[in-house]
Amino acid sequence: MGGTAKKLLVVRKSKRHLVLALSVVLALMAFGCAQNAGDGKGLSGQVKIDGSSTVYPITEAVSEEFQNENRGVHVTVGLSGTGGGFKKFATGETDISNASRAMKDEEKAEAKENGIKYLELKVAFDGLSILVNPDNGFVDDLTSAELKKIWNRGSRVKTWRDIRRSWPDRRIKLFGPGTDSGTFDYFTKAINGEEDVSRADYTASEDDNTLVVGVAGDKDALGYFGYAYYMENRDKLKIVAVNGVKPNIKTIRSGKYAPLSRPLFIYVNKKSLKRKDVRAYVEFYLKNAGELVGETGYVPLGPDEYEEQIDRLPKP
Repeated sequence: MGGTAKKLLVVRKSKRHLVLALSVVLALMAFGCAQNAGDGKGLSGQVKIDGSSTVYPITEAVSEEFQNENRGVHVTVGLSGTGGGFKKFATGETDISNASRAMKDEEKAEAKENGIKYLELKVAFDGLSILVNPDNGFVDDLTSAELKKIWNRGSRVKTWRDIRRSWPDRRIKLFGPGTDSGTFDYFTKAINGEEDVSRADYTASEDDNTLVVGVAGDKDALGYFGYAYYMENRDKLKIVAVNGVKPNIKTIRSGKYAPLSRPLFIYVNKKSLKRKDVRAYVEFYLKNAGELVGETGYVPLGPDEYEEQIDRLPKP
């Protein structure tokens, strides 16, 4: 064989080797993408969630872990408050609604009118917490009666002395959830005796982080919000006992922290649950919530209770 022919043969072999190597690389990349897209399941889609700011840290943690294992599924989590979330859920705008209270009769009726069938799933416990500024050296405990005196509609409490005569004659700065919040609904029912009955002259927000900033920034502040937001910011806040009991994992789970221990929920649209991406997400949520709930500062259900929630899912 001549020199030129040998050179051509070498070039062709080199090209074949290059093509073969490139094919192997592309195959490996494709395999990796498939793995990332859904742990080999090839899941894809979009899961839309909105609702409670109290449940938000749990759902956000679950969503982050789920998307790490299922790159093809995009999960969005909004913060409209429990009531705001149910308004979207009842019209089919979302697949899942975070809720810090059970759905009200009028919300159920709206969902039914729009043909929305749903599943209520319990995911954690919360101890709705009463907070003051760390510089407050005199408020360590409040009774249910004193909380009602402060927060009830028509309240005349303006200063600390209006609560207890031994406390300073300084004006209280109040912070609490807005009226679309499930925390607002739960607190007003548990403390004031009637849902939605509350004084209106306070700084309100459906975003608990806004309330944290408010209480942390004023030495005469008092507010209430979910326990996880206290745990996340306990260097900036001082938690107050209610009826002599402080919220912690034991007192919240046992119900001893009364009357402010409560369950937390997610509501799932049954039609959405028929989709593979939503089904996989909800199953992942319930299987991993026990660990992730504790990391966010809330109180997890027992292992058997999570199994009970999984068993309530309709067969695929």
